[in-house]
Amino acid sequence: MQIAPTETLKNQTVSRGTKFAHIEKLAPDAIFFTKTRFKNDTDARKINLGIGAYRTEEGKPYVLKVVSKVEAMLLADSSLNKEYLPIGGDAGFVAAAQASMLGKNAKCMAEGRVAGVQALSGTGALRLLSNFLAQNFPGKTIYKSSPTWGNHRKVFLRAGLNQADYRYWDPKTKGLDITGMLEDLRNAPNGSIVLLHACAHNPTGVDPTQDQWKQILTVMQQNGHMAFFDSAYQGYATGSLDKDAYAVRLFEEAGEEFVLAQSFSKNLGLYGERVGCASVVCKTKTGREACDTQLRGIIRPMYSNPPKHGCYIAKRVLTEPALFNEWVGELNYMSGRILKMRSQLRGELERIGTPGAWNHITDQIGMFSYTGLTKDQVAFIEKTYAIYMLSSGRISMAGVTSKNIPYLSKAIKDAVVNVH
Repeated sequence: MQIAPTETLKNQTVSRGTKFAHIEKLAPDAIFFTKTRFKNDTDARKINLGIGAYRTEEGKPYVLKVVSKVEAMLLADSSLNKEYLPIGGDAGFVAAAQASMLGKNAKCMAEGRVAGVQALSGTGALRLLSNFLAQNFPGKTIYKSSPTWGNHRKVFLRAGLNQADYRYWDPKTKGLDITGMLEDLRNAPNGSIVLLHACAHNPTGVDPTQDQWKQILTVMQQNGHMAFFDSAYQGYATGSLDKDAYAVRLFEEAGEEFVLAQSFSKNLGLYGERVGCASVVCKTKTGREACDTQLRGIIRPMYSNPPKHGCYIAKRVLTEPALFNEWVGELNYMSGRILKMRSQLRGELERIGTPGAWNHITDQIGMFSYTGLTKDQVAFIEKTYAIYMLSSGRISMAGVTSKNIPYLSKAIKDAVVNVH
């Protein structure tokens, strides 16, 4: 079929137009923009306390020894290939990931009531579950802590979930506002979705006590709310995988239905491998079967199926006892170093007479500390000392070292004294 000359001319005219002139430029992501500014800074004194990735005492990235060992094992395994995984990923990995958080003897697992898929790390798991909830619980609102990880809001927004906040951080005590949290959850419409950080709350480093978790569970049950657990730091809060799973197992043992997003970026150091798991804990096996189809229905048109390498590493570590024990040892080492840095930083701040109380540095747990520094104080520290952190005052304790603590403490004291 020939195209008429007028149609040809019309098409040519259209093709010369600027088709993307209306596209709006978005602001950069706060965390990665901090990393970019740090990278471009030529100041030899610079310190990056923005991004949540473990660093050694020398400030270098750390590849777990057990990970390197497993990678060598995978390379020597001639039975492996590069064929596609199923849509839901590696079933052995999914089961092992779920057992690590829910418990090997969890009733819901024994009865086949847990739907689950391999996900693209924690963010991918959050997005899958958010889409699942938006599609199957239309009009529901998800309540998230104030503050929470910055990407939560974006993920929920893109998935189409309504959002609201509940009180969490108490700036006066630099701890948990449990009274405000429980009041807000009681006042939320019955059957709301509630985002709960399983452990090592990001960004505050403030977790409920076991008794407070029981209070939260009671309110959730009374109001018919559904928990959405985000577990990105299992093993980082206390150094114990089991202790850090307390809240999730409390809800499971109470017979609650909930969704769970897991990441192995932090506790296995598999940041770039994007290893995660998205699960739905159901009341019945029939419910699990339906949820499994729904999760796969979201994955197929999104990215089709997940990658292999990282999940194979995680699966071997999670399922082979000798490797698992090595991992636990390294987890204890990493979490122990972070605890040591908390103690040293608080000690130095107090030694040099920094105004205010600094016990919250050691009271908080996990990778991050919510310092209480203001936005202006953070900007002053970056400009004057080339120390980079989020504008909220959140610092990554993994970036703190014995060598940089005196310099960091001096900068914080200067900001507290001179910037109001």
